[in-house]
Amino acid sequence: MTFISSMDHLPEILDGCRRNDRKSQERLYYQFYPAMFNLCKKFFADEHDIQTALNNGMMKVFKNISQYDASKGEIFNWIYTIIRNSCLTILRDRKPDVTVELQENMLNISEENLFQTSKWEDIFLYLNQLPPATRAVCSLFYLEGFSIKEIEKEINMKEGTIKWHLNESRNRLRDIFIKSKEL
Repeated sequence: MTFISSMDHLPEILDGCRRNDRKSQERLYYQFYPAMFNLCKKFFADEHDIQTALNNGMMKVFKNISQYDASKGEIFNWIYTIIRNSCLTILRDRKPDVTVELQENMLNISEENLFQTSKWEDIFLYLNQLPPATRAVCSLFYLEGFSIKEIEKEINMKEGTIKWHLNESRNRLRDIFIKSKEL
């Protein structure tokens, strides 16, 4: 059962969430579900992982709703940050698929963002074709705007490994983009 509530009702929904009212929590969950689901899809291909990250994040939202301060920013941005951090926590807790140290001649990082001309539906299809660790690094760098140093800190991965994943994602995605444009 979904509730579609307008943003006009958001203050009363947030008040209900502060009182731990289950209906208000459900309304808030479904208000932001589509956007937060798509956020989680940037990091995970598996439906279970997406739902786990989303639900873990929303539980943190409900638990900490009293800390939200509207004068510091929009509720959407606050929830988005919590959900993104929930995704990062899952990624950080997992062992990387492979650890690769780069040699200097392998490094070819460019600022080219192949996602700028694509539709979101296509982006998710492209990301689904990447291995999980490469997908996560690619999403953080290109879609979330994290620097390599920030990624290193957030998911506890060595800088050389991050650069390798970025190079790998560009090489794989370039081939995918070229093939999709030929169709």
